[in-house]
Amino acid sequence: MLTFYFSPDSCARASLIALEESGLAYEARRVNFAKAEQRSPDYLAVNPKGRVPALATDKGVITENPAILAYIAQVAPSARLAPLDDYFEFARMQAFNNYLSSTVHVNHAHGRRGYRWTDDLQAQEAMKAKVPHTMTECLRLVEDKMLEGPWVMGSSYSVADPYLFTLFGWAEGDGVDIAGLPKLADHHARMLERPAVQRALAKEVG
Repeated sequence: MLTFYFSPDSCARASLIALEESGLAYEARRVNFAKAEQRSPDYLAVNPKGRVPALATDKGVITENPAILAYIAQVAPSARLAPLDDYFEFARMQAFNNYLSSTVHVNHAHGRRGYRWTDDLQAQEAMKAKVPHTMTECLRLVEDKMLEGPWVMGSSYSVADPYLFTLFGWAEGDGVDIAGLPKLADHHARMLERPAVQRALAKEVG
């Protein structure tokens, strides 16, 4: 049995959706950030990084969305959540997911967790002020060059789609004018229609 550790409204939503899509048996465990459970000894024994998501398997714990998403796709091949039979396309999907992880998510974090990079309060405010610009630039690149449509990889749904859905869900809060990103808005709306997405969102609520 897989055990998935998540916090509502976090980037862990991507892997939670993928688990729902996969049909794999798993237990979802909420990590309450408001109570600092991510820093508790029990959770740090699972994930010393003190962050979500984390996926406990029979071989050990996997952290980081790109790794968890790839694992889910490979462990549940019948769900067809990745182009497993095409090494180049699989690598291209991984490149997309890693861009979301290493660049888009980091730009978003500059607006909320500037303390990770500097103790200078003025510098933190400057980073926060830059977020609408950097997030718009990132999402414009995805809109124009990376989102093939109707899904990230073209006609086939993959684990890249819940990841994009999750991070695009932060756009308006980051000051991005989503009216200028029609392909991304359409992708987001299409994702909301998927039963697996609806189940995942319901699990976040309670």
